[in-house]
Amino acid sequence: MLRESDRAPGLMLGDGVALPQSAEVGAHVVIHDGTAIGEHVRIQDAVVLGKPVSLGPRSRAAREEPPPLVIGDGATIGAGSVLVTGAAVGPEAVIGDQVHLRERSAVGRGSVVGRGSSVENDAVIGADVRIQSACYITAFSAIEDEVFVAPGVRTLNDPTAGRRPEGEPLRGPTFRRRCRVGGGATILPGVEIGEEAFVGAGAVVTRDVPPRTLVVGVPARPVRELRPEELG
Repeated sequence: MLRESDRAPGLMLGDGVALPQSAEVGAHVVIHDGTAIGEHVRIQDAVVLGKPVSLGPRSRAAREEPPPLVIGDGATIGAGSVLVTGAAVGPEAVIGDQVHLRERSAVGRGSVVGRGSSVENDAVIGADVRIQSACYITAFSAIEDEVFVAPGVRTLNDPTAGRRPEGEPLRGPTFRRRCRVGGGATILPGVEIGEEAFVGAGAVVTRDVPPRTLVVGVPARPVRELRPEELG
């Protein structure tokens, strides 16, 4: 049950929500039941936190009720973002304006998810990751620490485009530590981008990328190994 709070203009709070005095809250924010908010969190205007899960009638996603949304100390949630119950945002992470985080997704400490990006259910993002604007991180993706994802990157998890057999799982891509993915690249289901690898802008990655390797093109092909001065 949502109730109006005088803490900020238009603020609505659900049952069991404890909003620390150190939290900064904008106008017209909605915080649903049970959402856990850390100290010194910044919640900007028109944010929805802990939104209930909404699934289509033919969706095969898990139907169990997820745990409450958790937002760590010092995190920032940008204006107009929607975070679904069951997601987790680590301390000092920044969720940009108009971002959507689905149930059971996780964003690690100090990571940034850019404006208008979508992180689907069961995607796990590590610490100090930088995801730029308008990226699509599909369900069951895994992004390790210190990865860079440029604007407009798309990830996919269903090689059948909606016609997979009953019981066949979705397989998102894996981004290993400190790899970089250029703007507008598309990463196909189940592909692994190796540690410190570099995917060129606009590439379509159809197979695994070896560590510390530059790949470019459609489909992406290895060009060379990265030089020591090009690594982190």
